[in-house]
Amino acid sequence: MADGKRRFQISSAFDIRTIIGALMGIYGVILTFLGIFNATDAELAKADGFNVNLVNGLILLGVAAVFVLWAFLRPLVVEDVPPEVLDDHQSGPE
Repeated sequence: MADGKRRFQISSAFDIRTIIGALMGIYGVILTFLGIFNATDAELAKADGFNVNLVNGLILLGVAAVFVLWAFLRPLVVEDVPPEVLDDHQSGPE
């Protein structure tokens, strides 16, 4: 049982949805902080008073949450393959 849970954790960690969600989350946090703490009047004037970093950061955080939620609700299924089947496929063509 513990071995199956460990395999599930490893396969879930390398799921592309988790990786994409983590990267978008990191970029979202950075842009959100830039939008909150580093929004100068010159930057706001260039965007007609619209805080682009803040809005894009919040959107990226939302998309990251969707990816991570998707990976959590529909996890990868790793089937146990009997060793005999693996041995047959590793021997190569005859």
